[in-house]
Amino acid sequence: MSESRKYGPDAIGVLVMSYGTPESLDQVEAYYTHIRRGRPPTKEQLDDLIRRYDTIVGGFFPLRRNTDLQVAALQETLDRTYPDAKFVCYQGQKHASPFIEDGVRAMAADGITRAVGVVLAPHYSSMSVGGYIKRAKETAEEAGVAMEFVESYHLHPKFIEAVADRLERALKKFTEVDPEEVKVLFTAHSLPERILQMNDPYPEQLLASSRAAAERAGIENWQFAWQSAGQTNEPWLGPDVLEELERLHADEGVDYALVCPIGFVSDHLEVLYDLDIEAQALARKLGMHLERTDMLNTEPLYMETLADVVGESAKRLGAGPR
Repeated sequence: MSESRKYGPDAIGVLVMSYGTPESLDQVEAYYTHIRRGRPPTKEQLDDLIRRYDTIVGGFFPLRRNTDLQVAALQETLDRTYPDAKFVCYQGQKHASPFIEDGVRAMAADGITRAVGVVLAPHYSSMSVGGYIKRAKETAEEAGVAMEFVESYHLHPKFIEAVADRLERALKKFTEVDPEEVKVLFTAHSLPERILQMNDPYPEQLLASSRAAAERAGIENWQFAWQSAGQTNEPWLGPDVLEELERLHADEGVDYALVCPIGFVSDHLEVLYDLDIEAQALARKLGMHLERTDMLNTEPLYMETLADVVGESAKRLGAGPR
């Protein structure tokens, strides 16, 4: 990534935005406080979150490492795809350092005046990607950086191909049954139900991605569920994947299920704990065989997806690839 040096006028910054994660257990409280907009968590809330992180391979924090690797892989892919352009990747996180604002200011300090912002999340919501873009745009205006943003890439052919490939590979794990008998559950992070009144595109984009990936993989036995809803007083989008697994088993006699967390692109807490530990524990209790698809992480097709959409956005700046 960038060092403390200046770039020429042809350089194009790429702000790679993500949710962020603490890097160690002693950072969890500050991280959680930032998520709660400055309100420290209760002891019970903090203990529960620390327990979840500690359960994942003894407190190993995969998301931050995975994000670093994804940004490095994107830089390499941009360099290879557009050898005549000078793209320089920076990180900007929502809830951890370097924050989104830090990434934009680092670009400006390096002399970059034009940049593209992209989020490590394929689907747009005003509550997620929209918030990232708002923060980056405000800081970019203050710093004198002209920015274009990628809002979504949920139907990019290479993204769909990568997901379909993982579906096909995961179905092969069900050696005891015909793949057609396996119920495929696509999932994504739930959001408050009020986004439905806002005509937010998030649910429809997720369904479109799921439908496209299922069609490419030749899967007909699928549905969508939500996961990892926040603990707030307002209702969140459902059905929840845990409740749906119970219902499918009880009402439809489903004994084989494959979860594809299509709304996520990296191994992190919502995958490694909520699915690999919590959902698996429920499946064992119910006597179900549950698998999940591998995450994209630094999958070349995913990196090529990001490089494609960054390149197209750069053209709107009058920069980048010809």
